[in-house]
Amino acid sequence: MFLPQKILEKKLMEILAEDIGQGDITTALIAPLGLEAEAVVIAKEQGIVAGVEETKTLWESLGLRAESSVNDGEEIEAKQVLMRVSGDVRTILSTERTALNILTRMSGIATVTRRLVEELRRVGLQTRIACTRKTAPGLLYFDKKAVSIGGGDTHRLHLDDMILIKDNHIAVAGGIEQAVRITKKRASFTKKIEIEVTKAEDAPTAAKAGADIIMFDNFSPKQIEKACLLLKKAKLYRRILTEASGGITAENFLDFASAGVDIVSLGEITSSARTLNMSLEISRINRKASSSKLGKKRQSNRPR
Repeated sequence: MFLPQKILEKKLMEILAEDIGQGDITTALIAPLGLEAEAVVIAKEQGIVAGVEETKTLWESLGLRAESSVNDGEEIEAKQVLMRVSGDVRTILSTERTALNILTRMSGIATVTRRLVEELRRVGLQTRIACTRKTAPGLLYFDKKAVSIGGGDTHRLHLDDMILIKDNHIAVAGGIEQAVRITKKRASFTKKIEIEVTKAEDAPTAAKAGADIIMFDNFSPKQIEKACLLLKKAKLYRRILTEASGGITAENFLDFASAGVDIVSLGEITSSARTLNMSLEISRINRKASSSKLGKKRQSNRPR
């Protein structure tokens, strides 16, 4: 996933502005104007790092100097130094929480995703792990990118990404066949059609109607096996993609993946994300450079 720098900066500034409010009063009272410092971001536990690019962009857009010793997607260890940031200490302190929120949340999501993907590969399954649109408001881009960095599938990024016909859409259209027929007639050829079914017998009906993907919503693994068997009997199983969704967790996802679906989607990857523990620590304060700058500023302000 990629955003032009100015658009990414705008998203980051909105998040930062929400946290700062009318100003960081603690930092303003304690940190002298013009004081420069260096700080390091340190991992406190093992995991997969994500959000390095976003954190670096945040700091650099505010005039700080940022360097990273790791890249997004790399495995990190506890006590490892991940990033260094230097410049105006007031800016460093005022952006600390926002930077860490982005970095730790994205890393937490990437870590969980990577673990699920690796568990699938260990048991010999090629099933895709996908997230859902259950993301934190305002953080959709960051949450989805973290899933991608972890090796998962982002599923729909937005409502305009793909046609996904759910139970309420089916009710409005008057049935599965009608819903698929309407969308195929009116939608662009560029959009895939996924339809949610609630019982195994509806799977062949949806496939014959022209759906590209069938979502088994709140099915048990045994129900999924039955639906896949019906698709195989109708010689439709390999003509479409199948997805299991609803009630799937990190504890039971292997049961669903083993039932024969191509994709397993878990809302909890993003909706219940556990952050990866990290901290930002001031490592050096450059008092001499700051005093020199302030002295020059005072001289330039003297009346002539």
